[in-house]
Amino acid sequence: MLIDIHLLQNHAPSNLNRDDTGAPKDAFFGEALRARISSQCLKRSIRRSEVFRTAFSGDGLLAERTQLFPRLLREELERQGAPDDVVQAIVRKAPGFGRESTKGRRDNQTEREAETKTEEEAAEEKTAQLIFLSHDEVPPLAAKLVRLCAARGVKTFEKAPIDEIVRSLGSSTPRSIDVAMFGRMTTSAAFSDVQAAVQVAHALSTHRLEQEFDYYTAVDDISGETGAGFIGDTAFNSATYYKYFSVHWEGLVQNLGDTAIAGRGVAALIRAAALAQPSGKQNSFAAHNLPDLVLVEVRERNVPISYANAFLKPVRATREQSLMDRSVAELGNYLERVAAAYGLPSQRAYFTTTEVTVPAATRVSGLSQLIEWLPITSTDLPAA
Repeated sequence: MLIDIHLLQNHAPSNLNRDDTGAPKDAFFGEALRARISSQCLKRSIRRSEVFRTAFSGDGLLAERTQLFPRLLREELERQGAPDDVVQAIVRKAPGFGRESTKGRRDNQTEREAETKTEEEAAEEKTAQLIFLSHDEVPPLAAKLVRLCAARGVKTFEKAPIDEIVRSLGSSTPRSIDVAMFGRMTTSAAFSDVQAAVQVAHALSTHRLEQEFDYYTAVDDISGETGAGFIGDTAFNSATYYKYFSVHWEGLVQNLGDTAIAGRGVAALIRAAALAQPSGKQNSFAAHNLPDLVLVEVRERNVPISYANAFLKPVRATREQSLMDRSVAELGNYLERVAAAYGLPSQRAYFTTTEVTVPAATRVSGLSQLIEWLPITSTDLPAA
C-alpha cells in the first residue's frame, strides 16, 4: 500500500533554506526559475519538530545523526561500569568506525596515532561520517565491545585493526521511527543500512521565482554616532510551494517490525509535514505560514505519483484568484487527468482553506479529520 501526501503552502517573504551564497535555494523547472526547499531541509524540520518529539521521544523511538559516536560510547561504557583500561582501549578505537573499509598506510598511521591519544582526546574525536544512531543501538554495541576486549585482552584489542574488530561485532539494526522513514546509509559494517520507507521531494514554487534583496543597516546604540555602524543585504523571496511525500506502508512496517508504531508514524508524519517549519532566518522573517491544502491519497498498488507537473507551466494569479487559488485548481485539474489516463484506483481525502474543490476526493474539515480518515487498520492512531 502506498500513501501519498501533497501540500500547497505559501510562505511570506523568507529565506528558509540557503545555498552556498546565503541566498534561498532555487531550481529550473518547466523552463522557469522556481523557489526551492531541499528535501533534506524538509526531513530535518519534520524529525526535529515538536510533533515528532511529542509523539515518540517518550518511547525512545527517535534517532540522532552525529559524528560524536566516541563520546556516546564512552558515556555508555561508564554507565555499564566497564574497567577504566577497557574504556580507554575501546574509546581510542571508536573514531575508526566508518573508516574500516579503507586500506593503506594512511589508515595504519591513523591507527598508531589513535593508540597514543588519551581517553578524553579520543572521546572528543569525531567519526569520519555522520552516523544516524537510534537510542537502543549504543548500549548493546558497548556491551559487545567490552566482551570482545575482555576475551582478547586489552593489549591485543588495542593492536587489532579496526576492520577486524568491527567484523567481530556484527551489524546492529535500529528501532527508530525517523531511521525507518528516512533511511540510513553508512560505510561501517557495525551499523546496518536501512532502506527509506518515505520519499521526500524538493519543494518547488508553483510559479516563476522573483528573487528579492533586503538592504539593511544597524546602528551602534552606545557610540552616539549618527549613521550606520553596519551595512548588509540578504536575499529572500515569497513563494507558493508544492510539497510531496510518499510512504511505502509495507516498507515502513518491515523497518519497524510493528504495525501500530508504523500507523502512529504515518499520522505524525502528516501532522508534522503540515505544521513543522524550516528554521532558516525565521528570526528575521517569521514566515510561519501553514498549508492551504493538504491532500492524502492511498492506493493498493505501489505506484507513487507526484503532481509537480501540474505546475510545469508556471501559475499566474488573476484579479479574482490568488496564486494559492490557481495552484489548488491546477492541482485538481491535473490529478483528474492523470487518474483518467492511467486508471490507478485510489482513495483521496483533503482539506483546504480555499473555495476550490479537488475532484474525486473526500473533503474533510481539517487536519485531525484527515488523519482520522486514513484507512489504516490494526493501528492505534494518536489523538490530535
